[in-house]
Amino acid sequence: MKRLMTLILILLIFLATTACSKNSTSNSLTIYTYDSFSWFTEKMVPEFEREHNCTVKVILFESTSKIITRLILEKNNPKADIAIGITPTMLAQAISEDLFEKYKSPAVNSIKNRSLIFDSEFYTTPYDYGALAVVYNPETVKTIPNNFSDFLDQPKSLIIQDPRTSSTGTDFLLWTIAIYGNEWKDFWRDFRHTVLTAPAGWSESFAKFEAGEAPMMVSYATDTAYSIHNYGSSTYKTVIPGQKAYVQIEGVSLVKGSQNFKPGKAFIDFMLSDQFQKEIPLNQWMFPVIDMELPEVFSHALVPDKTVSIPTAEISANLEKWLKEWEDIMASR
Repeated sequence: MKRLMTLILILLIFLATTACSKNSTSNSLTIYTYDSFSWFTEKMVPEFEREHNCTVKVILFESTSKIITRLILEKNNPKADIAIGITPTMLAQAISEDLFEKYKSPAVNSIKNRSLIFDSEFYTTPYDYGALAVVYNPETVKTIPNNFSDFLDQPKSLIIQDPRTSSTGTDFLLWTIAIYGNEWKDFWRDFRHTVLTAPAGWSESFAKFEAGEAPMMVSYATDTAYSIHNYGSSTYKTVIPGQKAYVQIEGVSLVKGSQNFKPGKAFIDFMLSDQFQKEIPLNQWMFPVIDMELPEVFSHALVPDKTVSIPTAEISANLEKWLKEWEDIMASR
């Protein structure tokens, strides 16, 4: 009986230190995400901690690609439990490196548009989406770029994001490839002269744009709504060149090898809850994936009539080559 009681005590101690549950008191969940998603650390993390009696540690990276790089380096000894900000282009690399665990949340049934589920095996789960656009200062832009060709007579007027490090930058490159097809390199040989700089991530790009370093920036179709909400007027305008938008979808993934699958799954469920999704529009400036009433200011967000895309298999097969070709073009300007 004494030996049995000892074994039970050991088992209880083990469960208390390795699982995050309603009854645990000293457990943690480590989340990797990109820096412009930092708003959720104050708004949403405390709610999850209270509900699940967990301590959540959030580590911010300059870009999603740097999250993937860190996960690859830590693959044999994972430090993170959750990765937030995974796009279809990043997912292809993550799957090839065996970084994520499959998890189909019961909450995916609440996703309003099934086309947003870009991974049918659920290595990642979508939580927001938004169309790319160009935000511009109407006081300093010479010609509103209603088409990509309108950029060409405005040298060094545009800030983009580096597609080798930024998911926004990668998707902007894919947008142009979707528009121009096999002629995309010819387009970029002319377009490169429009680019002032290509920072590693969106946050750095936006800081440079707000500082007035260039009158235009690659961003999102909700930026006019952002301007009205934060400044009381449409300081900046947005436009979708060519009227054919490229939609970026972001997902959350469970890191393979995590010791905290239970709270990790719970956090994915939490990101699809009403309480989390309602915070997406005015903090992330993207659209929530579940059906809900949007803030009134979102009436100023551009909603594209047409979209373009590239099949995921084609992206996976060609992205590395496309990035190298883009790099060679930009290096010669």
